[in-house]
Amino acid sequence: MRTDIHPQYQDVLFHDTNADAYFIIGSTMQSKQTKEYQGKVYPYVTLDISSVSHPFYTGEIRQASNEGRVASFNNRFARFKR
Repeated sequence: MRTDIHPQYQDVLFHDTNADAYFIIGSTMQSKQTKEYQGKVYPYVTLDISSVSHPFYTGEIRQASNEGRVASFNNRFARFKR
């Protein structure tokens, strides 16, 4: 195996900001930020969504909009109907 071509594999602290949950997972991600967690300093990466806050895994139903793109298009151009 060739040397010095593989990224460094290390424990990384991921923070789901939506649910305020922390995960320590082995990863090759590099981060300039570090944070102390449970007495040890880890590279720190923030996430917008993870399995803790995603509706598929939590079972919550979130509806972002009451109508879709087609309905909003039809409402906007309804005055041009014949």
